[in-house]
Amino acid sequence: MNELPGADSGLRGYDLLAAQLEALLAGERDFIANSAQFAAFLFAELEGLNWAGFYLKRDEELVLGPFQGKVACTRIPFSRGVCGAAARTRSTQRVEDVHAFPGHIACDSASNSELVVPLLQGQRLIGVLDLDSPLVGRFSAADQAGIERLVAIFLAASDRLEKSG
Repeated sequence: MNELPGADSGLRGYDLLAAQLEALLAGERDFIANSAQFAAFLFAELEGLNWAGFYLKRDEELVLGPFQGKVACTRIPFSRGVCGAAARTRSTQRVEDVHAFPGHIACDSASNSELVVPLLQGQRLIGVLDLDSPLVGRFSAADQAGIERLVAIFLAASDRLEKSG
């Protein structure tokens, strides 16, 4: 996909991504395998990303899971950063300028905006999907809705993750 989904194309771009993701994950139920595929898919298909991946809940912190991009922070407490806020509140965090976010953790100083979607199985938090961009204001409301839809597809296609604290 050569344009930024959501910015000009509304949710139409995410309709195609949703169909592609469903096909990619069809026939595989393993959470780790699917999360690795999903991270690679997002990193390849969405313009303007410098990191796409997962942090998995372990007690009261998030531990690095499958991802695409530069080396990342290994552990993030719920009390810090955009990922911690998403885990703590169980709500999506869309941040136009991460440098203005209280408690931001700069795993990559090139990141300027972030979208973090909590992964919930029922009411149980299992982790977060984290997308970073070097572009300030990269993620629109349409991107948030589109990514939340893709997360729902991923969770429906994946078996429950065990040992998530």
